[in-house]
Amino acid sequence: MNSLISKTLIPPISLSSSTRLTLTPNSLRHFKLHLPRLMSSDSSHRLFQLKLDPLTGNSEWVVIEDNDDLPDCPKEPLLATTSYLDMLNDSCRNKAFRSAIERTVTKPCHVLDIGAGTGLLSMMAARAMGLNGTVTACESYLPMAKLMRKVLHRNRMGKAISVFNKRSDELEVGVDIPSRADVLVSEILDSELLGEGLIPTLQHAYDKLLVENPLTVPFRAVTYGQLVESTYLWKLHDLSGIEAKVSDGIHLVPTGSDSIIQVKSRQYPMHCDAIREEIKLLSEPFEIFEFDFWKRPESNGETKVQVKVIDDGNIHAIVSWWVLQLDREGTVFYSTAPRWINSPASIGYWDWCDHWKQCVWFFRGKGMSVSRGEEVLLEASHTETSVSYNLNVQVPKNDTRQHDHNIRDFQLLLSPERIAIYGDSKWRSSVLAAVRNALQGRVNPLCVVVDDSIFLTLLAANLSKTSHVLSLFPGLREKGAQYLETVVKANCFSMDRVEVPEKRKPCLTLQDTRGKKVDMLIGEPYYYANEGMLPWQNLRFWKDRTLLDPVLSEDALIMPCKGILKARAMSLPDLWSSRRCLGDVEGFDHSIVNTTLGACGELPAPKEGPFLPFSIWQCGEIKELSEIFTILEFDFSKPISSCHGTAQVKFTEGGICHGFVLWVDWIMDTDNSIVISTGPEHRYWKQGVKLLSKPVAVGINGCNSNSEYGSTIVEALLEPSSSELILKHAFL
Repeated sequence: MNSLISKTLIPPISLSSSTRLTLTPNSLRHFKLHLPRLMSSDSSHRLFQLKLDPLTGNSEWVVIEDNDDLPDCPKEPLLATTSYLDMLNDSCRNKAFRSAIERTVTKPCHVLDIGAGTGLLSMMAARAMGLNGTVTACESYLPMAKLMRKVLHRNRMGKAISVFNKRSDELEVGVDIPSRADVLVSEILDSELLGEGLIPTLQHAYDKLLVENPLTVPFRAVTYGQLVESTYLWKLHDLSGIEAKVSDGIHLVPTGSDSIIQVKSRQYPMHCDAIREEIKLLSEPFEIFEFDFWKRPESNGETKVQVKVIDDGNIHAIVSWWVLQLDREGTVFYSTAPRWINSPASIGYWDWCDHWKQCVWFFRGKGMSVSRGEEVLLEASHTETSVSYNLNVQVPKNDTRQHDHNIRDFQLLLSPERIAIYGDSKWRSSVLAAVRNALQGRVNPLCVVVDDSIFLTLLAANLSKTSHVLSLFPGLREKGAQYLETVVKANCFSMDRVEVPEKRKPCLTLQDTRGKKVDMLIGEPYYYANEGMLPWQNLRFWKDRTLLDPVLSEDALIMPCKGILKARAMSLPDLWSSRRCLGDVEGFDHSIVNTTLGACGELPAPKEGPFLPFSIWQCGEIKELSEIFTILEFDFSKPISSCHGTAQVKFTEGGICHGFVLWVDWIMDTDNSIVISTGPEHRYWKQGVKLLSKPVAVGINGCNSNSEYGSTIVEALLEPSSSELILKHAFL
């Protein structure tokens, strides 16, 4: 893990080892946290890890002491949601680093490994020197440092490698390490290349930790880009343009306020091969930046690239990737290029992996219209941790985006997927119909929007001129209130009928509702802080509904009225391979890390891999093996309770079953006629994946052979008190 970024993430907190600090969403906003965030104490012997209860939105700091042993069988694998396992299963990466290290470290010397992880690169360096040199491994994340020591001990490398649980800028020559290092081996790269703090880490290392003219692995990196047109990518960022084609009377982005809702200006990691058929290439690949690791890097850089257009279209985005040259001679490469790129650096590096993807940068608005043969000027710049782009295009004088004074004071930043959902005409019409039906016959209704849905708030206020809407906005809070004040006029209601509580309370009372019972309690559900989590963790809606039970009227309408946990058996060879149990990794035994990293595969009973959130359509090769089946139903008309269900399903296709994909269908009305599904065919939501401990061969209509199964029984239990879903299965 990179050692410098954590310095600015979280304000320092001093706690005793027995302390558990409970945080509400309001206090989370104070600390500006996005989970999971990690913090080490100044002593570097204690770490505070933030644990979230998704059904309440509350969090607590859990203290990990340096002398605590990592649990052998935790309820939730400590590092399951990190990219360590996927990275260690990337054989192309591992082989490239091994080859480059063996070419670079040819004699005994001092090798420094920053962000050492499990110690793989450190062990490669020690082996290359015949255990005769000095290897310093620096790892700032305490649980990983503990795990590294176990790996080193398992491989009899404990005495050959010195482990420091510190940020690299805390290491001191003459105190921690005997001398400056001759060689730097490090892999602190993300999909964008710079996001893990590569530049400041290298700067400090050159200033304080390395000899003059050191050897480095990797040697350099080059970033590349390609201009593309894609309706799918356009829908992920231009809500104003999409909404202009929808005529439902709701204006999330009023005319003249095009930028009031935006995605953050940054690069977004994405498996672009999954949308290759939806991309029109408008340029050949071009080089953007070159970063030399063999010398001290600059903090900032700018470049201009004249790009020739190869087809007519609208430039919606730039797809970027990078190529590593790992050795000085230029014989070892690793590329994150999409599969449509044919270059020597890309050949042999097409195994699907999730830890490094391509990146997408959205150009705002409807894109830049271009013609074949035309040249456009791309301006690129980088800071210490990010890269940004701009197309040199003249903005028409009548373009109101540059003259909207309101958005200078306020702008709501949402995820690309959230913007696409808000712009989806089918989703909007379904939700609109559900709210309109719910409001029929109700006079002066009190409507509580329990989640962070700005769309539901506008709907409830717009469709009923007598309604009073109380929007809790547990994640958006004052941002939601500011947004409503900005768009109120365009949506034909006044703020005297809409209220956002100034302070979040555990539950509302009749005093908060001015003595009136709640007639409608609605949600999508969508929680600002829950994006990217497991789909059933949005059952926080059920928990909130339960807390509000004392203020609900006898005939209160709850929307959605039900949730249905759906599942499907699937073949997921690429995903399973990236999450499989580790054994020998380039000659080093890593089996000891499997439980902690949440691996699937040959785990000893009763250990099994965790549920993980993934966008299935981006998971490489996939195949449906069964029909969709129902496991659990959640009745929101009643307070939250434990749920148990069993289903038997026959396989409809033959193949290798790697696991089950799960999601929630939200039933919006009592007639069961309006359903919002979050399944794999709907690409703006993530699903939950439960990978099998061992892939199973399945067949159609019963067993075709002794080695194939024809059906499976799946049993599930959801326990609200622990927010835990337990899934058991048996193949028949």
